[in-house]
Amino acid sequence: MQFEFSTAGKIIFGPGTLSEAGPAAASVGRRAFVVSGVDMEMARPVVSVLTSSKVTAVVFKAVGEPTTNMVNEAVEAARGISCDVVVGFGGGSAIDLAKAVSALLTNGGQLLDYLEVVGNGKKLERPSAPCIAIPTTAGTGAEVTKNAVLLSPEHKVKVSLRSPFLLPQVAIIDPQLTYTLPPETTAACGLDALTQLMEAFVTAKANPLTDALCREGMARAARSLKKVFDDGSDAAAREDMCVASHFSGLALANAGLGAVHGIAGPFGGMFSKAPHGAVCGRLLPFVFEVNVKALRERGEDKQTIRKYDEIAAILTGKKTSKAVSAVKWVKKISEAFSLPPLGTYGMTEADVPALMEKSMNASSMKGNPVVLTEDELRGILLQAM
Repeated sequence: MQFEFSTAGKIIFGPGTLSEAGPAAASVGRRAFVVSGVDMEMARPVVSVLTSSKVTAVVFKAVGEPTTNMVNEAVEAARGISCDVVVGFGGGSAIDLAKAVSALLTNGGQLLDYLEVVGNGKKLERPSAPCIAIPTTAGTGAEVTKNAVLLSPEHKVKVSLRSPFLLPQVAIIDPQLTYTLPPETTAACGLDALTQLMEAFVTAKANPLTDALCREGMARAARSLKKVFDDGSDAAAREDMCVASHFSGLALANAGLGAVHGIAGPFGGMFSKAPHGAVCGRLLPFVFEVNVKALRERGEDKQTIRKYDEIAAILTGKKTSKAVSAVKWVKKISEAFSLPPLGTYGMTEADVPALMEKSMNASSMKGNPVVLTEDELRGILLQAM
């Protein structure tokens, strides 16, 4: 057995830990460039914490998912204030944008030099500027991942800036910041976290450390996702979902993902207004079902099939549950959240061939525990549509 594990330089978790952002920023700089994906009024707490530690804060609002153009604009703005620390405050989009900005501040050239698929895929050569990541949602775990997902509008595809240098210097997870999330956002983010945990658990790169994180994360999501959707003031459930999200980021950063994200990434590039978590939740039961069937039909990897059964046992709380029970569990919770079919976002059968091609070339697809045929992939898309 051989594996590696990488994560943020320091992780701070717990209610009220936002207050740690000031001292953390002051230890590395005096001019903070704050990337916020929330309303400017909502960014006031982090600005207040920074200024109380004598750190000047300039806020850059990230509207929607980060695009390549947005990164270039943000880098120019950050250089304009001679920033020496970048703070990502918001959902995964804001944090990914902050990570990209911190990387480009210290590495020469253009963004396209370093992007996968649409760029040259050049490796970052220098450590990023200090970056502090503070999530305000419980979904992506972006505060501990080593990539930044960006939309390239001209190519209609989501691509990654990927490097160990993108791991933030400090990750602060304060569950109190998620208390005001509306139910639909809570559900979409929570399903993204659950999907990441389930996919990282069965990839070829999974290891005992990521497995432990996935088991704990799935258990917490299983008991608390519906609770926090029904009652956003449930502090214990909010904390559970923050743990699940954080553990999903730790796991995927070190074990990879699978076909759900292999499809969801390209789908988001083609239909940019589709909420990523809702798309993952819609795809999850169909991908899960096809993966298990394909593994059994091909007589491959019985250990992975046993892990799918273990997922079912964790989700249902019944030790004797088999994989089919997990499919039913996910379908039931998706119905409770009223997740729309993919066709709601504009997808038609005419889009299937292009989406299949992009999905088969996606980096996450390479982590799927079984290579899906074109017919299997087409079937997933048509069912989810």
